[in-house]
Amino acid sequence: MSVSLVLLVVMAALYSCGVYLLLERSMTRVLLGFLLVGNATNILILVMTGRVGTAPIVDGQDDPSTFTDPLPQALTLTAIVITFGVSAFLLALIYRSWRLAREDTLADDVEDREVGRRPIPSESRSGDQDDDAGDTEFGEHAEAAVPGGHDPEPDPDEPAASASERHDGGSVS
Repeated sequence: MSVSLVLLVVMAALYSCGVYLLLERSMTRVLLGFLLVGNATNILILVMTGRVGTAPIVDGQDDPSTFTDPLPQALTLTAIVITFGVSAFLLALIYRSWRLAREDTLADDVEDREVGRRPIPSESRSGDQDDDAGDTEFGEHAEAAVPGGHDPEPDPDEPAASASERHDGGSVS
């Protein structure tokens, strides 16, 4: 079996152009890059199929060693369907972005940059805890968020509340 050099060059060119377009800020270019990468993947599967043979479902008279593997054909069909679905989703995002902002490029969000620059506050009060114990969105109350976890120590400044009031924030009826 020999692989066509033309198919390999076309596949490499499609992958490189597709990745380049995926890294752009324009959403239309991202869509085009995704389509190029999807087509390059289909060519990759075509290159990897192996030798040409007969269909496995013919009349039962052929030697099974002459059959072509149907798996690459199924993978190609699946890749086409997935590419179509994601492309339709990206087209919907592009349309919505155009209707709302009348522009196709994505800008940096200043608030996101500021959040990324903020230091992570140390939530551990004592030195005997793990360094990553406060590395959750719940902080020191992380175990209380898990059903069946133990309750955090009561705060002396807060009035005493029942266990059901602490977990769901509501009162017991």
